[in-house]
Amino acid sequence: MSEEKIIRTAVVTGGSRGIGRAVCVQLARQGCNVVVNYCHGEAAAAETVALCSAAGANAVAVQADVSTAEGCKALFEQAVNTFGQVDILVNNAGITRDNLILRMTEADFDAVLNANLKGAFLCCKEAARRMVRQRWGRIINLSSVVALRGNAGQANYAASKAGLIGLTKSLARELASRNVTVNAVAPGFIETDMTAALPEAVRAEMAKGIPAGRAGRPEDVANAVAFFAAEQSSYLTGQVLCADGGMAM
Repeated sequence: MSEEKIIRTAVVTGGSRGIGRAVCVQLARQGCNVVVNYCHGEAAAAETVALCSAAGANAVAVQADVSTAEGCKALFEQAVNTFGQVDILVNNAGITRDNLILRMTEADFDAVLNANLKGAFLCCKEAARRMVRQRWGRIINLSSVVALRGNAGQANYAASKAGLIGLTKSLARELASRNVTVNAVAPGFIETDMTAALPEAVRAEMAKGIPAGRAGRPEDVANAVAFFAAEQSSYLTGQVLCADGGMAM
């Protein structure tokens, strides 16, 4: 008699488009229930849900601002009410407010840190409380190659993504004994709506620094996230995997 397959439930913040959408679809293909979190863009989130459903998974979209404790609590409560528990958390939600530091406002710095780092902290707290109790969990934080090498005009973004690496390693130490792993994926230059807004000259210059000779696709990052979310990665925690075509070497 074969063992009954365990269906895991994944919460993906910022899951409506780009890397977040690719992560949702890949986890759906792995057989997970998927909670697609979004702050704005209801139609895009619905498209992601449809793609997950087409992959054979149960999926639901939940609007919540994860940069607030209230938003995080509502997100997790709805996930649990829908699917019974949360097994996998992917902290992908993030924003940019790029500028050179002499022109960067305090509001721009705070907005990026709140969305990218504080939001991940709040979601980790909600997830850890549940995962420790059930003695199984996977937390994957989306950092960035700029956390490792910096980038002019992105002091706030680089600081938030570097902070995610410190958060990842600290939580990995706290939660390992409870069978909860915490890892980070650091994407390089990925073709998304965010990078599409960059001038062509900037995009071409960035591509020159990629040994692989091309920009990455959202699916390249999603594959790395799905690896950390899988049963087979149970002995990996506190790691940072660069999905960057060799950019950060």
